Amino acid sequence: MKRKSLILILLIFVSCNDLNPSRAVEMDVSNSITKGESIASKFDFMPTSTTNAVVKREGYSFSYAEDFEQSEWVAYSLQSSDFKYANYERPFFEQDLLVKTNSADWRNYKNSGYDKGHLCPAGDRKASFTSYKETFFTSNISPQRHDFNSGVWNRLEEKTRYWAEKYNGIYVITGGILSDNLKTIGKEEVAVPNYFYKVLLTQDCKRMIGFLVPHKNSNKPLYEFVISVDAIEKMTGIDFFPNLSDSNESVLEKNAEYKNWSF
Repeated sequence: MKRKSLILILLIFVSCNDLNPSRAVEMDVSNSITKGESIASKFDFMPTSTTNAVVKREGYSFSYAEDFEQSEWVAYSLQSSDFKYANYERPFFEQDLLVKTNSADWRNYKNSGYDKGHLCPAGDRKASFTSYKETFFTSNISPQRHDFNSGVWNRLEEKTRYWAEKYNGIYVITGGILSDNLKTIGKEEVAVPNYFYKVLLTQDCKRMIGFLVPHKNSNKPLYEFVISVDAIEKMTGIDFFPNLSDSNESVLEKNAEYKNWSF
């Protein structure tokens, strides 16, 4: 047991250059993870929180922004095994009891004209029914136009799964750009973002890419929405990968190039 604990400590603090994702998954760390957490919530690339309201679930972690009644980010690890075929029954949306201030009631969305847009897609959490069901907590949704949710945003989610398989696992951080004077829906005034972002880092730490997508229907190719992660950090006030070495972080986050990603 002492040996396992030592391995876990070394894993958490190892630099990105030395991290071997496949080895990390194989390690027995079950005795070091509290109830409700998993290996996916223990990766060493958690973003900072501007709200100090971070919750870790089995399949993902999130930072809840009470003023906007949604998460400022949702973060998770994605491998091909996470989106294998599974014919789960679709759950109902529920309020998240782990949010101390209570997440928004799903009824805010009723007759609003907006979808309950997943931040961590249900399709990304099929490794277990528990992880799949968690994506239906209202802490994991944001108001999205249907043509956006089923259109360009869905295309980006599908491409993210493609990259997770091609590059042997990625880290995903996603959310809406939350700012003052946004349109709201429902009695709780759930904010409707004008833009949504997605930040991806391959688990070998060799590729990072950011997307900023206007909240509207679009047939543009996905690479036209690529933006530097630095730019998204300035918009959100979030440091997405604070545990990367300074040299890696500086180079990767300033880069707005997409040609080393297979589109």
